[in-house]
Amino acid sequence: MDASKVNIKNKRAYFDYEIGDTYTAGMVLTGTEIKSIRSGKASLTDSYCIVDRGEVWVKGMNISEYFYGSYNNHIARRDRKLLLSRKEIAKIEKSIADPGFTLIPLKIFINERGYAKLMIGIARGKKQYDKRQSIKEREDKRMLDRMMKK
Repeated sequence: MDASKVNIKNKRAYFDYEIGDTYTAGMVLTGTEIKSIRSGKASLTDSYCIVDRGEVWVKGMNISEYFYGSYNNHIARRDRKLLLSRKEIAKIEKSIADPGFTLIPLKIFINERGYAKLMIGIARGKKQYDKRQSIKEREDKRMLDRMMKK
């Protein structure tokens, strides 16, 4: 897989949450982790972010072991530190202090300089009726697309 085409999304996040502000953060990775991400072997399912002592960490993110990693391989589900400015961290901390808000990873991508970045968002959980509304809107959009093609 071409490194510039790496775009791993957390599709479940957009269905389960209403996304507010988004931030792009760098990640502290080992050598075999970045190689696995470049080959598309990462998953954001069941992952979340926390702010701990002025640092943002992503927990539960799975980056599969690199095939050629031998004994140097990384632990697949370890906690990874995110790189953000102090202003951004303070703003995030203030936002998620409100009840009902959380910080979730949305997308992993490789930027033009070759660095792995993680897009995170301030999210508020949707109610069941909001999810049904999202499904209805998506189906309506599909129907319109079908009509336009004919």
